[in-house]
Amino acid sequence: MIYQFQKFVESVDYSYMNHLNSDPEARKDGIDHMPRQVFSGHYVPVAPTPLKNAELVSYSQNFFKELGLSDELVNDPIFQQVFSGDLSGVSSPMKKFGWATGYALSIYGREYQDQCPFGTGNGYGDGRAISVFEGLFQGKRWEMQLKGAGRTPYCRGADGRAVLRSSVREFLAQEHMHALGLASSRSLCLYRSSSETVMRPWYSEGSNSFDPDIMMDHPIAISTRVASSFLRVGQLELFARRARNQSDQGLQELKMIVSHLIEREYREEIDSQLPFETQVLLMAKAFQKRLMRLVANWLRVGYCQGNFNSDNCAMGGFTLDYGPFGFCELFHPAYQPWTGGGRHFSFFNQPKAAEMNFQKFCDAISELLPHEQEQLQEMREKFESAMQAELQKIWCKKLGLVSFDSDLFQELIFLMIETKLDYNIFFRELSHIPKDLSALQKSFYQRPTEDLKKRWSYWLSHWRKIILGLGDPFEISQQMKKMNPKYTWREWLIVPAYQKAAEGDYSLIRELQEVLGQPYDEQSAAVEQKYYQLTPKEYLQAGGISHYSCSS
Repeated sequence: MIYQFQKFVESVDYSYMNHLNSDPEARKDGIDHMPRQVFSGHYVPVAPTPLKNAELVSYSQNFFKELGLSDELVNDPIFQQVFSGDLSGVSSPMKKFGWATGYALSIYGREYQDQCPFGTGNGYGDGRAISVFEGLFQGKRWEMQLKGAGRTPYCRGADGRAVLRSSVREFLAQEHMHALGLASSRSLCLYRSSSETVMRPWYSEGSNSFDPDIMMDHPIAISTRVASSFLRVGQLELFARRARNQSDQGLQELKMIVSHLIEREYREEIDSQLPFETQVLLMAKAFQKRLMRLVANWLRVGYCQGNFNSDNCAMGGFTLDYGPFGFCELFHPAYQPWTGGGRHFSFFNQPKAAEMNFQKFCDAISELLPHEQEQLQEMREKFESAMQAELQKIWCKKLGLVSFDSDLFQELIFLMIETKLDYNIFFRELSHIPKDLSALQKSFYQRPTEDLKKRWSYWLSHWRKIILGLGDPFEISQQMKKMNPKYTWREWLIVPAYQKAAEGDYSLIRELQEVLGQPYDEQSAAVEQKYYQLTPKEYLQAGGISHYSCSS
């Protein structure tokens, strides 16, 4: 187990900086914190801005163990400095600066450049996220990125900081998603400043406002998120745009980053001896499968990304960037936690949003596939039907079925909407294969009408008849429970954790780590009483709980 930081540093391997191009206009020392246009290169060297009076909020013991790190490492002074944004004390082979990357922005298949202050798209990228380490742990490559680590050239005039509230949410959510069995970036550790704050718009206590109604002073924090890479669809779009506009140089940089992507994310699936075009096409097929599987599982556990732009779509096929996300409690297909997201990024629209991101990915790599356009087009055209097939598999698993029954499913969705029920509690209770409706009413937010009761009874009877014809109901119930978590993210229970954290009390964060780290298990009676219950009615329309802006 690694318990000293110098031993940790021996794992370093900067493949991104070693194999790709630095912006030729960048400073070599990483002191590059003012917004500017970046015209070429794959990254900009940037030194993070340290937190003042940093203190540890929490770290992921599970992830430390997975990386082969000792819990003692978190107390190493240099470890604390590095992951609170101060690289001045590191020694070779680690560098005293990290790197930030640029990318394009497509929203639901349409590329935007007005998000960039220069109106060109050359200023859009990692505005407050700086990767500071890349290395091999237990034979697997990981990249470590500080979020909230200060300005980069892509900051667009903002302060480059993240508030404690959003940092706590991301820190907890990443590890919860991993425990749910979904591919995700991971959480290493979370530090906050005990003296520095920033002003952000947010919601006053008890507010039902749609948009934030006050300005609030928030403590700042740096969370370290970890992934196999942070390569996104938006990056490929950026280099494809440069290839179209800059000819040879742009095309060469596009080819370089796609080659790097294959090496980082798909080398176990793709033979490096194959022709480059063949490798790119195989990568496209593998990415499509990962993306569809990911989004189908989002629906399985009730997760809504909220802002599934191309820059939030990881090329490794995992969940990335926990900003305006949420978990569906009171069920509705159009559930959308983010006030700026719209219906196109709502809960049941996520498969379509994934398709739009995949189309932009195909647009980008088409520059590298002059002889494979027909196969690429075939993948584009078949995405929707393949996505639907993946969704049907997920619904079958949630319902304990072997084959998808469209009529049964459609009636269930209508009943769920009309009854106003809790998404995850309903499916968990259904996993017990109840004999009558009374067993499901734990998930109902209101008493159903007599007509709804009759329809529910008919649906339940029909479903049970199918289930009982498939085999041992106990075994089917056990399999359903593996698909339908008992303990999931409930925003109204997360809010007190970050509120207490702002006062220096991190006990609720650690409690949530324990509970959310075992989402499918039966836990203690005390945990069940606290964490397995309907959202109180006063929170169903509460600003900052049922919905929130991206003020992070």
